[in-house]
Amino acid sequence: MSDTAKEVENIVIIGSGPAGWTAAIYAARADLDPVVYEGVPKQDPALILPGGQLMLTTEVENYPGFPDGVTGPNMMEGFKKQAQRFDTRIMQQDIETCDFSSRPFTLTTSKGDTVKAKSVIIATGAVANWLGLDNEMRLAKNGGGVSACAVCDGALPAFRDQPLIVVGGGDTAMEEAMYLSKFASKVLIVHRRDQLRASQAMQERVLGNPKCEVLWNKTVVDVLGDDHVTGVKLKDTQTGEETEQEARGVFVAIGHTPATKFLKDTGLEFDDKGYLKLPDGGTSYTNIEGVFAAGDVADAVYRQAITAAGMGCKAAIDAERWLGEQE
Repeated sequence: MSDTAKEVENIVIIGSGPAGWTAAIYAARADLDPVVYEGVPKQDPALILPGGQLMLTTEVENYPGFPDGVTGPNMMEGFKKQAQRFDTRIMQQDIETCDFSSRPFTLTTSKGDTVKAKSVIIATGAVANWLGLDNEMRLAKNGGGVSACAVCDGALPAFRDQPLIVVGGGDTAMEEAMYLSKFASKVLIVHRRDQLRASQAMQERVLGNPKCEVLWNKTVVDVLGDDHVTGVKLKDTQTGEETEQEARGVFVAIGHTPATKFLKDTGLEFDDKGYLKLPDGGTSYTNIEGVFAAGDVADAVYRQAITAAGMGCKAAIDAERWLGEQE
């Protein structure tokens, strides 16, 4: 496998999560000779990592084809090897700027290299917003019971019939709490105010669920536990009093930030949350011809590995057809 760039690339894929690797597999098998810019390894899990958010997921049990489950990092390694099997070229660099004003497009890497591309698939994903606590990050990285995705992790044996914490007060937090209530003995929702931000319908569902309880006017100031979460330290936002609450898992549900900062001033359209818009609905076409989007960078709703992979497939097929029309 060569990792050298051509004078003008047929297709550049930015990102190396499920969407990016799936796009690479489809593009490579279509003889488009894709190159993937997988990103630079980073120490901070609150930043986009090569492999995406699955690099923080210890057990994936809801992806078809893995009846016994698989770790997130192992799954992404398998995706990468499959892309390499079809001679996908891989660059361990970030793309830092993009110029889509004329074709071929011009991209600049973190090493200062210039890349010309006929088409681009953006698959940089979205990063969960974390509380920024040292123990939170430590226990998120080693599978110790801190998660930003209830649907991904909530059904794991470690969380069943256990008290669980959900941090947040919006619709996402309510959805996480309702999902976790299927498995947990109790779901405690930590919210820093005395009113939820979620829609009235979502509030009614949660407040009417006997397994769910809201801890009002509280913030999490520490996550307790050595190898696994044993509880959290809470601070009352009105009195300043600190207390400890037993729990076996902490689910942070304070939103996600799509990794689109490097796309500022490129002419691409975003929704009000910062996600890339796909004006054509069921396709991966952005508002700029030749630029496609796949995965969580354009999906504020599902944010699952399997939906991201499906979007990567669509993006590669859309790009192949679009390139064919141009030639």
